[in-house]
Amino acid sequence: MRQSPVETDTQQHRWFAVGQSNDRDARTAGDAAAAAALQGDEAQLLVVFCSHTHDLDALLDAINRRSGGVPLIGCSTAGEISTGGPGDAGVVVTALGGPGFSARTASAEIRGDDLRGAGAEVARCVADCPERGDHVLLLLTDGLAGDQQEVVRGAYGVVGAGTPLVGGCAGDELEMRLTYQLHNGSVLTHSVVGAALSSDGALGIGVRHGWRRVGEPVLVTRSAHNRVYRLNDRPALDIYFEHLHPPAEARCDQAAFTRFALTHPLGLPRRRGEDHVRFVGEADFGDGSLGLIAEVPQGGLAWFMEGDEDSVLAATDAACADALAPLQGSPPLGAIAFDCIARRGILGDAGIAAEVDRVSHSTGGAPVSGFYTYGEIARTAGQSGFHNQTLVVLALG
Repeated sequence: MRQSPVETDTQQHRWFAVGQSNDRDARTAGDAAAAAALQGDEAQLLVVFCSHTHDLDALLDAINRRSGGVPLIGCSTAGEISTGGPGDAGVVVTALGGPGFSARTASAEIRGDDLRGAGAEVARCVADCPERGDHVLLLLTDGLAGDQQEVVRGAYGVVGAGTPLVGGCAGDELEMRLTYQLHNGSVLTHSVVGAALSSDGALGIGVRHGWRRVGEPVLVTRSAHNRVYRLNDRPALDIYFEHLHPPAEARCDQAAFTRFALTHPLGLPRRRGEDHVRFVGEADFGDGSLGLIAEVPQGGLAWFMEGDEDSVLAATDAACADALAPLQGSPPLGAIAFDCIARRGILGDAGIAAEVDRVSHSTGGAPVSGFYTYGEIARTAGQSGFHNQTLVVLALG
């Protein structure tokens, strides 16, 4: 499937296009999606979002044969997004090209628990990217590797406040076992991949979630890294169950707990704007602790959160508006969406189709790509930039 770019006279030296395939054969899917995306000359970067169920080596080989070796980053997903709507077990290829774009890519293995070091290593590619009017560092990470805020801190320590960060955490369709990162011809695990992107046009980032606090706060009385052991000086899982009343199967089965927790995150207060939301990825039924995708500071307050279709879709509209604001009324070439899998749990199949329609409508029909994530990255101010259960939109003007 091909989604054609929308251009103005001032955008003729840059292009953005998206290809998608649901073919079950990895080589056929990769070739078809890449062929549809590679619409213009001088392709500078490919971004690939795909199901982990594909033969990823074969998939990359087909894409690279079709592109002739255009720099590539990508990851496995919990579902893919294209202009035609959301999907599962597919392949989405985004191509950016023309002399008005420049890109440099990098990858780094997460050695032990050194997520900060991996983020810093990948961020060094920014120094090699020619400067243009606007720039961003796109990061795709292993969301199961630990505290993802450390990746953001590592990248920030290299590029500083002047380079926005955007991206998401790879998924494995809620198996919560192993995710994959893609760099050029390599299939990686336990890694961070990134692309420094520089553009003659404006780049905008929007980030919103639409969750709201429920009831009174709880005190995080014991936590370490991305694990919470005690809330209100009691086992965290006991407090979680008492406040949220999960079904019986979620109290003893890990997969059932994860499905329930998708729509019942924790919220952490911020000085301004929406609360930070933290996805509760798993529970230890033995010691009563909760495992999250990012750090929950000991000694701080947290809230249980809830959302509904109206609040989540309102956040979609707001994220798109924020992303488009830097374009100052000019139509975008396209947009990339990093959408938490938990929002999909709130919206259901019809709702996620409506959400993608809203994103596409906000861009005036320009191509849209993206994926359902295990966490989102959006840092435009300060050092904090990791999010959960949030929609992040990158608009390219």
